[in-house]
Amino acid sequence: MKNNDILEMNSKSRLTADITFLMLKGAGYAALFVVAIWFFIGAFALIGQALPEESRSTPDPINRAAPMEDAVAD
Repeated sequence: MKNNDILEMNSKSRLTADITFLMLKGAGYAALFVVAIWFFIGAFALIGQALPEESRSTPDPINRAAPMEDAVAD
């Protein structure tokens, strides 16, 4: 059987290269995940800035304090 080792690496160097490649591949996936999260946060920030100023100062449409007021009044 012919050995097609064109880089002429021994087994320890090959193992080191494989582990390094896998670590860099994982770091690339992590960087892609972080950039995707940054993209979504940036998109939400742009949508928030595109809203008119009046919509930022209006009260919350869901009155979450109402059940608390009823409990205190009883």
